[in-house]
Amino acid sequence: MRVRVSPLVAGIGLCALLAGLPVNAKTGEEADTAELLIALVKIGRAIVSEHQTLINDAAKGNKGFTDDVVGRKIVEQFLAETRIDLSHPSGHSQYESLLAMLQSEREVILDAQPAINKQGIAFKGFIPSSFARKAGQKFFAKTGIKVKLTSLDSRYPGNQPDDFEAEVLRLFADPRHPRGQRYAKVTVVNGKPAMRVMSPEYADAACLVCHGGPEGEQDMMGMKKEGWVEGGPAGAISVVMPLR
Repeated sequence: MRVRVSPLVAGIGLCALLAGLPVNAKTGEEADTAELLIALVKIGRAIVSEHQTLINDAAKGNKGFTDDVVGRKIVEQFLAETRIDLSHPSGHSQYESLLAMLQSEREVILDAQPAINKQGIAFKGFIPSSFARKAGQKFFAKTGIKVKLTSLDSRYPGNQPDDFEAEVLRLFADPRHPRGQRYAKVTVVNGKPAMRVMSPEYADAACLVCHGGPEGEQDMMGMKKEGWVEGGPAGAISVVMPLR
């Protein structure tokens, strides 16, 4: 079975910039998987964002925002976007990685239950970006595939871009780069070939609460705002997938 993917990855032989390594069916499948992993991260993060008011409700104890609830919502949305049903896994090679990411996202929600359900405190520090970061860390421990949010303005040290990511982030920030177009490249990481896929991110209203203006003002987490504007560059989701 071949999944539905974006024109960029589906046409990787034409659209990706490759570092002289062979492009074959396996390489294309790895790129497909990277794009689907990005979709899972975005869906999970959006669900956390949609429930942020509930999470930060100081008056309410048990929020009912459990890993079962979130997992079900992710599966439903992922099915709607990709036509892949993660509630009925098959023997397809991509499912193992996708299910590992789903499980990682559920584990993050489960770990956060004490904070989410704590009464008397409004801001719990559990936000979409921290959810995505922790899910990526758990996923890496399971699979060896790195999925992270990164930006030239990254606040968390582990999300700082490497040289490759910094170069692509500058490309994404260039107004001449087609908005939303991803970047894929087969390169060498730690002496071994790897598929690298980056998906540009753009600031929405929820991002601006912490990252908007005025630049330098303290946000709710006690950090300085970056002065982002709605619709402007906000980093990328980066995937580093070893090629076997």
